[in-house]
Amino acid sequence: MRIVIQRVSEASVKTDEKIKGKIAKGLLILLGIEHSDDETDADWLVQKICGLRIFADTDGKMNMTIQDVNGQFLVVSQFTLHASIKKGNRPSYIRAARPEQAIPLYDYFLNSLRTMSNTGIETGTFGADMKVSLVNDGPVTIIMDSKNKE
Repeated sequence: MRIVIQRVSEASVKTDEKIKGKIAKGLLILLGIEHSDDETDADWLVQKICGLRIFADTDGKMNMTIQDVNGQFLVVSQFTLHASIKKGNRPSYIRAARPEQAIPLYDYFLNSLRTMSNTGIETGTFGADMKVSLVNDGPVTIIMDSKNKE
């Protein structure tokens, strides 16, 4: 699983011109699932996300978690995070999981994140054409990959 996390002061996602999910202060998570992912990948990412200290404390240092600041999550599925451009200029998405595998794992990720964080979670629509809007706070953007645990 690969994610891009952006600390936001606000974010929303639209499907068919209607707002599907919207948050104020929190984290926008773009989530890509590849065919070799399983629940252990989701568990590792959820644990990291919930412990991530990227919100400012009273001294202006990034020391606070999303729970500490009463933030929210907006999670948007994004298979293009697994694009390969090794050959040519047209991306290949061969590593991205098919919907029959990805949807249950996406749901597992959401449920695990909801349970561990005890924080509000908004989502996009899996597999839909979506329009994502955000105001990146900082900017703070972090990439995590469960197959490359840096």
